[in-house]
Amino acid sequence: MSDAERYQQAARRASTTRRYAQAVEHFEGEWGGLLPASSASVVRYLATYGALLTASTLRTHLAALAQWHQQRGFADPTKAAQVRDTLRGIQAVHPQPVKQAPALQLKVLEASIDGLSAGLHSAQPAVRFRAARDQALILLGFWRAFRGDDLCRLQAEHVRIAAGEGMQLFLPSSKGDRDNHGRNLTMPALKRLCPVRATEQWLEFSGIERGPLFRGIDRWGHLSEQPLNPNSVSRLLRQALLRSGVDPVGYSAHSLRRGFATWASRNQWSTENLMAYVGWRDVQSAARYIDPSIPFGDWVR
Repeated sequence: MSDAERYQQAARRASTTRRYAQAVEHFEGEWGGLLPASSASVVRYLATYGALLTASTLRTHLAALAQWHQQRGFADPTKAAQVRDTLRGIQAVHPQPVKQAPALQLKVLEASIDGLSAGLHSAQPAVRFRAARDQALILLGFWRAFRGDDLCRLQAEHVRIAAGEGMQLFLPSSKGDRDNHGRNLTMPALKRLCPVRATEQWLEFSGIERGPLFRGIDRWGHLSEQPLNPNSVSRLLRQALLRSGVDPVGYSAHSLRRGFATWASRNQWSTENLMAYVGWRDVQSAARYIDPSIPFGDWVR
């Protein structure tokens, strides 16, 4: 791979590249469409799957088809008015509620961390390492409202810890940072459920000084050189919940982000402060993550 190809590949998020490739394969392989496509064929494709796939999935498929054509110098068939009208019609005829992972409540967070604490004293290195890693992963994910792939991008050399005081982090890129400028972030030490202490403990246990902060661990306790796959974050959270006796169904990595946003809102964080802390650019983005607390008072049974 040439340097130019490597840089171009780095500009594209791996998760997006994977989803787009699956979408193009669905158009060609599952439906039997031909590329380059006409706007008429894209309309027929949407009509075929309008009742079977969510509008969000169909929008992703359109974006994937648009990118395929643009990268190869073909006219983008998804820009045609009839394509957009068909998608709007599908949304009107088949309205669907937005599915969201439940927000992780503070008491559930505490239960999951308590469930991991016993593993810190295990005689088995793999158990001990996983407990330390997962505590840091979950606490940092919650209190910094990270996405799963944000956690997997963190590098050990970009973590600066002042024991008992706080921590500085550098997030090299994120979903909202399309130009990869990165963000410098801070996290104060907390009285309990502290991500600073948990991260410090994980670094002490693992001996990691450079490279991915959160990595895979094999059954013998050997650390991978590669970062965790973002899909693993949801699985590790559900395992921690199950271990603590909490039903893990429905929870995902997004539950950490939604959990913090809900906690901050209920603790009187202003919308502006919450947006600046998490990195949201608009109020609508913040609103999607917050479970409101509506005071019905004595009217509640």
